[in-house]
Amino acid sequence: MTLQESIKFPRPSTIADIAAGEVSCPVCGRATRDEFVPLAALPEDLEKLIRANAPDTHGFQAVCSRCVRLFERAKDQISQDAAMQKDGSHVLSTPLRLDADERFTGKGVTIAFLDSGFYPHVDLTTPRNRILAYRNMLDKDGDLTSLFQPDVASWHGMMTSVVAAGNGTLSNGFYRGIAPEADVVLVKLARTGRITHKNIQDGLSWVLENREKYNIKIVNISAGGDYEGSYLHDPLSQFVEECSTEGITVVCAVGNAGHLPHHPVVPPASAPSCIAVGGLDDQNSINRAKRGMYRSSYGPTIDGLQKPEVIASSIWVPAPILPNTPTAQQAELLARLDKADDEDVHRILDENPGVDPELDAAEDREIHSIRQIITLKLRRENVITQYYKYVDGTSFSAPIVSSVVAQMLEANPDLDPSSVKRILISTAERLPHYEVDRQGWGVIDARRAVEMALTGRN
Repeated sequence: MTLQESIKFPRPSTIADIAAGEVSCPVCGRATRDEFVPLAALPEDLEKLIRANAPDTHGFQAVCSRCVRLFERAKDQISQDAAMQKDGSHVLSTPLRLDADERFTGKGVTIAFLDSGFYPHVDLTTPRNRILAYRNMLDKDGDLTSLFQPDVASWHGMMTSVVAAGNGTLSNGFYRGIAPEADVVLVKLARTGRITHKNIQDGLSWVLENREKYNIKIVNISAGGDYEGSYLHDPLSQFVEECSTEGITVVCAVGNAGHLPHHPVVPPASAPSCIAVGGLDDQNSINRAKRGMYRSSYGPTIDGLQKPEVIASSIWVPAPILPNTPTAQQAELLARLDKADDEDVHRILDENPGVDPELDAAEDREIHSIRQIITLKLRRENVITQYYKYVDGTSFSAPIVSSVVAQMLEANPDLDPSSVKRILISTAERLPHYEVDRQGWGVIDARRAVEMALTGRN
């Protein structure tokens, strides 16, 4: 008998109260017709976990059964593998925060990533290497060796691909993407972080030429072109439209200029058929009442199109740290110091000179002072564990949407790009108190989108 079957749940007040929005779950913030579960009826460890992840809500005695199911599924992984914040709450994974449907993992679906550089991260290569192809557009022969040589451009594409399709190997599966069994194709566009209109155009051209060879169904582009342009005349936008015609769903980040007076959405995100993704700040919480907007760019475009169409988590996004870099060394040292007993801290610092100048300078201080520096640096560097950190930007909200699209196509391979887009739009949830221009149709609802894809409705 499951926990759900063993408890007789009380109902919230009345249907009228629910309709009026007066009865809502203190953890997820949903006004719900679902049954509420008294915390006193839950196992002690589950009650503590639920309370810890609603740190701003005090005195509540019951939560919706949907939250109980969600945290019951994730309890063991959260307790063992999730990093804990100072307020007692845990760093939550993307699938948990978006309540993704765990039945679908993107299996059998290939996502192509166009970015400045990549690295074959272990979250993509074990236990099965899911990198079907790597193409360096800067070399006539593709230059496969550049994939294995981390440089200043490698981190961005590595993160976008793992945010979507990583299986969380270095966190026992907890910090995985929503499509952890999807196959990937990696297309390197530039030698540095600067990607041009022409770079993206060349990458899309290669994808079109190789779509059947690798069964590419989704293209993720976490980069923008050089200028605003009408899709009627802009060649990059026309390549996006051709991808859609050929059955490839194109997902694009809109950019991060929403806080500026001029915040244009440029190609390829401005192309009509692509899914342009803006940013959500969910504050590392499943509580919908805490959701706000990220500073993402927004339209309308030159052609008068609403962009973005949807938004997804764009801050507090767990992503891998590029191995064999100074950043990785620093994260490893900080994580080790944070977990160390007080009597071991000075010894660890002595054994690791030159990794972090601030820690080197603090070596002779009292332990409480060193602890303060460690805490500040963990927060400043967004370190979760020695292998993962938090990142922000619409560069990372786009691959989250791409991963949900991979789930949808696994559930229903017959969906075409226009159907995928219609489902995402029709299931999205608008944020109250924010302009429609900034958020489009609202926050993606990963579970509802997959359910609608599964039924074939669009």
